[in-house]
Amino acid sequence: MSFENRLSQVPLSVLDLAPIRQGGTVAEALHNSRDLAQHVERWGYKRFWLAEHHNIPGIASAATAVLIGYVADGTKTIRVGSGGVMLPNHAPLVIAEQFGTLASLYPGRIDLGLGRAPGTDQATMRALRRDLNGADDFPELVGELRALLANPQDGQTLHAIPGEGTNVPIWLLGSSGFSAHLAGLLGLPFAFAAHFQPDNLIPALALYRKMFRPSEVLDEPYAMVAVPVVAAESDAKAKFVSSSMYLAFLNLIRNHPRPVMPPVENVEELANPLERAAVQAKLGAVIVGGPETVRRGLEKVLEETNANELMIVSNAYEYKDRLRSYEMVSEIKGTHASQEAMRETSI
Repeated sequence: MSFENRLSQVPLSVLDLAPIRQGGTVAEALHNSRDLAQHVERWGYKRFWLAEHHNIPGIASAATAVLIGYVADGTKTIRVGSGGVMLPNHAPLVIAEQFGTLASLYPGRIDLGLGRAPGTDQATMRALRRDLNGADDFPELVGELRALLANPQDGQTLHAIPGEGTNVPIWLLGSSGFSAHLAGLLGLPFAFAAHFQPDNLIPALALYRKMFRPSEVLDEPYAMVAVPVVAAESDAKAKFVSSSMYLAFLNLIRNHPRPVMPPVENVEELANPLERAAVQAKLGAVIVGGPETVRRGLEKVLEETNANELMIVSNAYEYKDRLRSYEMVSEIKGTHASQEAMRETSI
């Protein structure tokens, strides 16, 4: 099978951060996320994930489980989940109860993607009561959470109610080899964050597949890759729209995060050489362009990664540009006529 044909078969999903734009409001950002989910559901996307971040002016998805409920309530078939919940920020029991509640309200539609990074700065980590000096106990936290979501065992004294028996599907997320290694050992699906850390993509996927052990969840590895995509009617327009994403990373590198800024011409000229190199390292996997450019870019990702699923991150200042980007990706893939086929994958 050619990679062009494979593109038509591989499921597409969405990663959303409920971006707050300059001059916009949190309410606007949250409403747009739900509206976007409703649109991509009709366009055949498989899942809609929201990411946990804190103390970042341009991101409104901090209360991730709450927003997942809002989005799930406004949709019917698309899977909704976390991409991800930063598990060390929370007690496993709290996450089990939150996602057990969501799974009880929206059965068969909730995913729980888990990360081990804080998703914020050290001051906010302290405010979240995260232990900054403790050892990395992420594997133990994952095991505790999985036990709380599983069917209860004889003699078990701690119960997540709601939660136990829901067996909410768990994914491990990462931008390095740590979670890839753990996901392989546990036989869990793995998602790699190439939308901001592309350099480790190929080694992490290789490690995941090498270490994979079949489990009650999966018989063989299942890898999803998150890639940043800005699609528009032409390469020139897409490049202009994507400058807002460039500015977002530039501001993060300068330690001055801001709401999503309007696009500008010649955005690279706003950065010095060191800043340009740092931004390019973050955006090494970005696909920006018109339909053919985006198609070739997506096919290249599949050729290089052999991913089972692609998760698209399309950020823009104007919501209409963001919406159009996701629509164009679905058109490129040809999903409008095959929505039911997209739902057949069980994970």
